[in-house]
Amino acid sequence: MPVDGASMSVDFEKAKNALSDLSGQTAIVTGGARGQGAVEVELLACAGASVLICDVLNDEGVALASRLTDAGYDVRFQPLDVTSETAWVAALDAVTSWTGRLDILVNNAGIINRKIIRDMSVDEWRKVMDVNATGAFMGIKLCAPMMIESGGGSIINISSNSGFSGHYDPAYTSSKWALRGLTRSAAMEYARDGVRVNAICPGLIVTDLNRGSPHLEPMINMTPMQRSGEADEVAQLVLFLASKGSAYITGEDFVIDGGFTAGAGYRRVAQETGIF
Repeated sequence: MPVDGASMSVDFEKAKNALSDLSGQTAIVTGGARGQGAVEVELLACAGASVLICDVLNDEGVALASRLTDAGYDVRFQPLDVTSETAWVAALDAVTSWTGRLDILVNNAGIINRKIIRDMSVDEWRKVMDVNATGAFMGIKLCAPMMIESGGGSIINISSNSGFSGHYDPAYTSSKWALRGLTRSAAMEYARDGVRVNAICPGLIVTDLNRGSPHLEPMINMTPMQRSGEADEVAQLVLFLASKGSAYITGEDFVIDGGFTAGAGYRRVAQETGIF
């Protein structure tokens, strides 16, 4: 049916499938054994993708793969240290022998070190940067060629709203800024090859890994929506960016933080001065 006199009509079923059907596609999710990554794995699998769970947490990865396989999903686990080029090659070899194609890469793996500059060693700095930034760089570099051979694809880098400000976790914050820059550079390089690259920048997301942490309450109080985010909300954004529904989007940041980045500081000032 035409909308508002437009000559084109909307095929709702086609649009719905574009947003939620990943049948025949293969995805790699790093840091996918637990927490936010595990939820991303499960949602992509529910949408029909074959998903390779990649993580250094072998027991958790094997358990998740077993649970999802028993539920009827096409999922496997592959040990992967994202800082190892050899391990990345092994993961791609596993995909080649399994499905023979790669369509989606979610660079989700990340670590944090909450030390300020004066207390952080150079080795501690390097470890965070190696996992969070260099690991994603290697993933893009090594996975993009296989995506191109498969006809294109979507790379999704999990950055953070820390990548828009200066937090008291300098290595983590710097790595998330770096991911935003890497996202744009990669998007420009691979656009003509049909590979899209975008970044998701979550704010406070509560999982089993941080429930009960002392920083949750003050963060929630600062957040305009007055709550934390949930891992499935980030996963839904991953699904959108992996799907054909986002086919014309590349090189962008998607902030999902309940309005924190939009102006949480100004909101607090307004509250304390009686404006709001």
